[in-house]
Amino acid sequence: MVVGEIPEGVDLLVVGGGPGGYTAALAAAQLGRKVVLVDADGPDGLGGVCVNIGCIPSKALIQLACTVHDRSTWAERGAPSQGSQVDMAAFQTWKTSVITKLNRGVRTLLKAADVEIVTGYFRFSRPDQGVVERADGPPRHLQFASCILATGSTPLRLGVLPHDGSRILDSTDLLALTTLPRSAAIVGGGYIGVELGTALAKLGVAVSIVEAEATLLPGIGSGAGDLVAKRLRKLGATVRTSTKVTGDDGHHLALETADGAATLDAEVVVVAVGRSPNTGDLGLDAIGVMPDARGLLTVGPDRLLTPRIAAIGDITAGPALAHKASAEAHVAAEVLSGHRAEFAPSTIAAVVFSDPEVAVTGLSAEDATDAGYLVETAAFPLAASGRAQTLAEDTGYAQWVFDKESGVTLGAQIVGAHATELVSEASLAIEMGANLDDVAGTIHPHPTMSEALSEAALVGLGRPIHVSRRR
Repeated sequence: MVVGEIPEGVDLLVVGGGPGGYTAALAAAQLGRKVVLVDADGPDGLGGVCVNIGCIPSKALIQLACTVHDRSTWAERGAPSQGSQVDMAAFQTWKTSVITKLNRGVRTLLKAADVEIVTGYFRFSRPDQGVVERADGPPRHLQFASCILATGSTPLRLGVLPHDGSRILDSTDLLALTTLPRSAAIVGGGYIGVELGTALAKLGVAVSIVEAEATLLPGIGSGAGDLVAKRLRKLGATVRTSTKVTGDDGHHLALETADGAATLDAEVVVVAVGRSPNTGDLGLDAIGVMPDARGLLTVGPDRLLTPRIAAIGDITAGPALAHKASAEAHVAAEVLSGHRAEFAPSTIAAVVFSDPEVAVTGLSAEDATDAGYLVETAAFPLAASGRAQTLAEDTGYAQWVFDKESGVTLGAQIVGAHATELVSEASLAIEMGANLDDVAGTIHPHPTMSEALSEAALVGLGRPIHVSRRR
């Protein structure tokens, strides 16, 4: 700050307008705070990566792909098929309209809460001060009583695949395409790579997914990853696990496999190997804070970095998920407003919009065993579900992880149609400490996919109805 420069006083400053940032701003305003929100993209960036270039655009693409693919799969069941080509330009127009609607919704909420939105890049200058560099005006020097950092993350890059936005793409580039490539190599078999690869395959693109680990969706469980890989191959995609990318010559990827070197032809290469926290240019040294080796900021259950500064979302440890950031936002707003609160969820569900869909929540059987529980699992196959049969989507299962002695639910894994919607029931059960009797005793409507959770509970209780009793 220039000597003699008098900073503007700010009650509560929020840096970042994504799900964590705008939720924090609204929550703080409800608690009586006067809030200023700074975002690099200003009002147009509200909603962050999730609304503008991530969750929402990708789900729109997935919906398009499913609709196009279902025309052919349902033709054999009596539905009329249409042979027209996919119009990606029309898709982009519709996608943009969805984003605009959601963005304007956030703007309206912030305006109603009297939150001031400032466009620019924020950097700390002192423990209670910072400067916003603006493209459309002079810097604004701010002195804050409280601050919440919610700056999000960006796609990780690979040194062997320099990003150019034309052949070597990230997820943002792919979601903005107005024409489909003939072929695409997806580097990374996590949730982003699997979702994008599945969508492209359903749209007729020749897809190859390359994953360094032994299974797709590593960390979720080989059972789910294997089912997803099987489906991808049925869609015509190639799945290469235990394979690393070592380079690219502009036409072919160089691969390292268990059997030696190989090459892979692809018109475009989509790098989907994770995300990197946006903490590198915040001036953190001015507040006496250093990120760890991964660029993450260390916070406690109160989300505080310093007595007046909190950090939430992708820049803190844990899954980089919008719903985690939103939940942390409430805690940070309350703590910095003088209330007692902590971020201590029993579970944070993770979902993958693959085919079949995958959702997990709570502890895996392995993690529960490591935590000292006497663990059992109980699963119900969707092939035995009447609703799954009528959807023609009977691949997958619903599985509970539970304590053998008490029957208390510890975790759940759901693979199949609408798994991403069903998992919230499992999360609620775990959060409330429900046991299998509670789940099985809750009358689920018929015929619905939700019955799979109560049926799986009955399996665990040794009282299955629609599958044979375990011996």
